[in-house]
Amino acid sequence: MVRSLLVLMLAAGSIVLAACGGEDGGDLASAMSIPGWKTDASNRSVALEEFRSGGPPRDGIPPIDDPKLLGVTDADRLLDDTEPVMVVELGGRARAYPLRIMVWHEIVNDRLAGRPIAVTYCPLCNSAVVFDRRVGGRELTFGTTGKLRRSDLVMWDRQTESWWQQFSGEALVGELTGTVLRPEASRTLSWRDFKRAFPQGTVLSQDTGVERPYGRIPYEGYDADPDEQPFLLDAEADRRLPPKERVLLVRSGGASTAIAFTRLRRDPVVAGEVGGAPFVGFFAPGVRSALDRAVIADSRDVGSAAAYDPRVDGRLLRFDSGGRGVFVDAQTSSRWDLTGRAVSGPLEGRRLRPLRHDQQFWFAVAAFLPDVRILR
Repeated sequence: MVRSLLVLMLAAGSIVLAACGGEDGGDLASAMSIPGWKTDASNRSVALEEFRSGGPPRDGIPPIDDPKLLGVTDADRLLDDTEPVMVVELGGRARAYPLRIMVWHEIVNDRLAGRPIAVTYCPLCNSAVVFDRRVGGRELTFGTTGKLRRSDLVMWDRQTESWWQQFSGEALVGELTGTVLRPEASRTLSWRDFKRAFPQGTVLSQDTGVERPYGRIPYEGYDADPDEQPFLLDAEADRRLPPKERVLLVRSGGASTAIAFTRLRRDPVVAGEVGGAPFVGFFAPGVRSALDRAVIADSRDVGSAAAYDPRVDGRLLRFDSGGRGVFVDAQTSSRWDLTGRAVSGPLEGRRLRPLRHDQQFWFAVAAFLPDVRILR
């Protein structure tokens, strides 16, 4: 079991795992510039000592800038049914980004349905967030700074070298300080659920231009102990829930609500309101952790959750669990799956609108959203 994170180090083209405590960063606290960067450090919204080294240098964890794609049939030869994939739907198109790839790259600068997007994943927070890459009429591309803040990935854009918080999509240092990227709805599903719901979808290929042991992970045992203090958090974790408890985070209208996976395993359907709008949260087993065993296919089943607007044609639907990833609405007895699709009944073929949500570790949610409401 990992008690301190083994950080990915890249040297001479080989992969080295080494325990890393991080650098102080205090020498940057009063700097107007950052050595090796063109970033205007005088323009910032947080103190520079809040940034800590995660180990690798800038883009030592290499983003994917020219993503190659596979069809579902070809990807099915590589992926186990229970592997987790990030899913983005735009303009009637759906694309899956397997976490077996994302743990090694963390950022994909992509384009879907003509829209430039940044698909991002921070393994330390289990934070999977997608952003529109356009800011003020300019299209940005992102990389990894090698820095962490509150144990979360800090990104940089190549156009201005501003530093961005992955969790919030906010620029914290540099020319674009205060700018917030527009989030796009995304979900984390099992490969089985994706291929069933989106047989014509596309999938990020392992042909990334760099050699990595895709399917194996450099974070073995990281989520084994939910009570463990997170890596480089720089503060005691909020103990309202175990720090590494997975939560379904639902955000709307400036408000946020968190539901612990321990509750969702007992009650796979949770309904409520956030920001004055109704939501329904679904939970289903059958999705493996990408942060447990050395090989994702051998990791434990942690399940997955998603949040939707429960209204169809202006009618508010009420849902109950139909068992193992099936959800039944009380009004029509139609059966729905975790992707928000009615698979049988009078509403067959209809889709619920996904809300902005994620399934981060609790410590990250509490660190960036201290006023978040926990739905008990």
